[in-house]
Amino acid sequence: MARVVGRFAPTPSGYLHLGNLFCSLIAWLAAKSQGGDIILRNEDLDRERTRQEYVLQARRDLDALGLFWDQGGEEGGPHAPYDQSQRFAFYRAQLAQLEARGLCYPCFCSRAQLHAASAPHASDGELLYSGACRDLTPAQVAEKSRTRSPALRLRVPEETIAFTDLHYGPQAQHLPTGCGDFILRRSDGVYAYQLAVVVDDALMGITEIVRGCDLLSSTPQQLYLYQLLGFTPPAFIHVPLLMAADGRRLSKRDRDLDLGFLRQHFASPQPLIGLLAFLAGLLPAPEPVSAKELLPLFSWQKVPHNNIIVSEKLLNLFKL
Repeated sequence: MARVVGRFAPTPSGYLHLGNLFCSLIAWLAAKSQGGDIILRNEDLDRERTRQEYVLQARRDLDALGLFWDQGGEEGGPHAPYDQSQRFAFYRAQLAQLEARGLCYPCFCSRAQLHAASAPHASDGELLYSGACRDLTPAQVAEKSRTRSPALRLRVPEETIAFTDLHYGPQAQHLPTGCGDFILRRSDGVYAYQLAVVVDDALMGITEIVRGCDLLSSTPQQLYLYQLLGFTPPAFIHVPLLMAADGRRLSKRDRDLDLGFLRQHFASPQPLIGLLAFLAGLLPAPEPVSAKELLPLFSWQKVPHNNIIVSEKLLNLFKL
């Protein structure tokens, strides 16, 4: 049986918060409870939104919590580089294959034009592309290219992608109405998340992806790319999100219980790990524990399916 390889893949656009750590702990336990490895990858595709300060602090935070990794970070490994901003050559090579097969087309629509188009919303709430540039002639492409650099979109077929999430069960998405033709490379030359994550996970040998359920609707698009590029897809396992008391998803932008704040209230990592383990259904009540001590307790059957409210009452237990 192949060795399980999971991953941490933070985007360094802010400090890690409680929700990021919740997902990281479950991903670590899922891999390590099977004797597997964890790869740490830095998803810094958009350099304007990311900072090296956040990269370094994320490594320190994961290390302090005992969520060690086997490849990536400063240690490197056989699949280096582990920063997406340094992996554009890999994305370029795979995208060239899709272009050569006529599966992509240039899109000149501005953000304003995309929002103005009377397109329905995709399953994840994003605008569904109207297809305005789908059938441009070579002459039209040449004319538009004089004034604007195009993005590159993948032309999706009349196909439904079905898969089984190992936590949420059977899923399916009709590509034209669920996501529409989606971006593979932005007009500024930055490669899109959907392409980059598939290429990286495939080339790094990732066999198990544990991530928040907000990305569940992205999975069919990624599975379609796996199919087109001839890669074997990993197992997908999505987990519930941690929500603030007012119903908002915890976010870096709002600095919801980020690690800088949490470090001021927890004298050691064990109480924080215990809180996360309680939220994940692994402990009957929050109590100090190390990540390693949770390994024999881990079971997917214990992990909730519904999003989890981090209540004021719970936070008051820790005077947060």
